[in-house]
Amino acid sequence: MQARSSAWPLSAIYAALIVFASLFPFDGWRGQGVDPLVFLTARIPPPYWTWFDVNINIAGYVPLGFLLALGMLRDGRRARWAVPVAALLGAMLSLCMEFLQIYLPQRVPSNLDLSLNAAGGLLGAMLAGLLERLGVLQRWAHFRERWLQPGSGGAVTLLALWPPALLFPAALPFGLGQVLERLDLWLSEQLDGTPFVQWLPLWDAPALPLSPGAELLCVLFGLLVPCLLGYCVITHRLRRLAFATVAVLVGVGVTALSAALTYGPVHAWEWLLPSIRAAIWGGWLLALLLVFVPRRLCGVLLLVVLTLHLSWMNFAPTDAYFDQTLQLWEQGRFLRFYGLAQWLGWLWPYATLAYVGWYVAQRSPAPRMAA
Repeated sequence: MQARSSAWPLSAIYAALIVFASLFPFDGWRGQGVDPLVFLTARIPPPYWTWFDVNINIAGYVPLGFLLALGMLRDGRRARWAVPVAALLGAMLSLCMEFLQIYLPQRVPSNLDLSLNAAGGLLGAMLAGLLERLGVLQRWAHFRERWLQPGSGGAVTLLALWPPALLFPAALPFGLGQVLERLDLWLSEQLDGTPFVQWLPLWDAPALPLSPGAELLCVLFGLLVPCLLGYCVITHRLRRLAFATVAVLVGVGVTALSAALTYGPVHAWEWLLPSIRAAIWGGWLLALLLVFVPRRLCGVLLLVVLTLHLSWMNFAPTDAYFDQTLQLWEQGRFLRFYGLAQWLGWLWPYATLAYVGWYVAQRSPAPRMAA
């Protein structure tokens, strides 16, 4: 199969996210005075373990093994070569993470974690090999050729990362990229006692709460952004309609999952207030109206919508209740996901802004719309 897959950039991004999840919060590095490979000879199982840790260590490496094997299969490698190499690469990454964790006081390296991670990478690689043998990957390649324009790997990668980015709690549903207040606080701590602290953007600029109308537009725009991003690489009108509907359903479902993880399953839908429902319906209807817009113009609209969305979100303060919500993710079982989901939620809109800016600057003419 032709090597135009987004598996390679996705596997690189996923490996970076594993590094974040494994080494977060990157604080307190110091030597322990022991052999850093001593964990390899420790007894299995370790004294303290839970089934949650077992399941998450396996599941966390399944996508990595799958994406690595998929990238090699799309490059024309045979499954009998791609599967073991992908599994080996996943095991080597896990070994590096466990090796580095011995220098972090908040982390405990474990040969059980290493074994489970390696098993997860192997399962993912075997799944890719099985799908290739059954012809599923070939059908996906044909599906992608029918639905997407050539060179759509960047947009596909960003769209695949949008649902995980929504898992981290946001001040407003779909309100990704709210970083200015936290960035200002971090800079003020780093520059405390120096004259440069007076240069901070929020030092003398009090943030004002968003009006109800602005909140509605932020939610609407946050849901419209992935739809417009998909329109940049999809030209068929009916396919755009189907994509927008699926994107809205995925966004609502993942936001409910985030609420369930934070507050418990019984509170999964409490965020769906009447104003939020109106914004979701408005975003979906506006996305349907835009299915007739050419690809290049969709990119321009996306730049405008995303810029307005980020401007409103970043100049609005976060309340005390939202800070309490974040504390739930900084403790207990969410510790290892905190940095992972946080950075995705922070950086996804800006990566999208950079990609779409590059896309709009291209000079190749946009194809005609298909009915």
